[in-house]
Amino acid sequence: MSDLLSPATAADAAARAAGVEVRVLTELAELHDVCRLFDTIWQSDPADPPVTRDLLRAMTKAGNYVAGAFDATGMVGACIAFFGPPGRREMHSHIAGVSRAAHGRSIGYALKLHQRAWALDLGVHTISWTYDPLVSRNAYFNMAKLGGLPVQYLPHFYGAMSDGINGADDTDRLLLRWDLTVPGRPQPLSLAGAAVALDRTPGGEPVIGPADGRTLLVAVPTDIESLRRTDPACARRWRIAVRDVLGSLIDGGARVTGFDRAGWYVVERADA
Repeated sequence: MSDLLSPATAADAAARAAGVEVRVLTELAELHDVCRLFDTIWQSDPADPPVTRDLLRAMTKAGNYVAGAFDATGMVGACIAFFGPPGRREMHSHIAGVSRAAHGRSIGYALKLHQRAWALDLGVHTISWTYDPLVSRNAYFNMAKLGGLPVQYLPHFYGAMSDGINGADDTDRLLLRWDLTVPGRPQPLSLAGAAVALDRTPGGEPVIGPADGRTLLVAVPTDIESLRRTDPACARRWRIAVRDVLGSLIDGGARVTGFDRAGWYVVERADA
């Protein structure tokens, strides 16, 4: 996001760069397309879909945010958010997804900038959402590209989810808050002198280290989604290790200040 562009202009530029049109949806047929898109992405149990058309209909009638991204083939992405307590001027972005065929075009970025411009126009200052702390590309996108910051670790937040993404893994999540009033992106991270609180072995196993020092690094696996398929026991060890280390640090008052492209959460301890 350029500091020189208005939120609406930045959103339009991101959509053009991604080759899509992003717009708010209200028609039943389009809401049904959102449900079908998410079913395809998450490969959910038909008895437990990510969203339903009647829920989206009610949300849009109540003034909440449902938007889709379209290219020449049709809808390739969508995002849903609802309002939080009025006094907090906050929205919660519940679910967003892009079709596999459209990956790599920054359509998710275009959706988030559209959501940001829409929210600011209504006087909303913050958008929150949850994400799996083990998915490194999402952590990098949320923190390094958008500038959001995790504020709470939520163990097994959604309970068991029978879909093609979460599998049998616990649904631990980080709650992230995105301050819409802060322009631009965060500054580059400095990892000099940081202690490694959670490391990776050459074989990809988690190794817990001493959480000494003010600045700490917490590793995540390179590709947790592949690891869940090829070595679910190792994926489970990563889940527990990140929960024990990162979750305990956040619960103890430490702040996550960034995520490095190499796969490290950067954590600052106020009590060091």
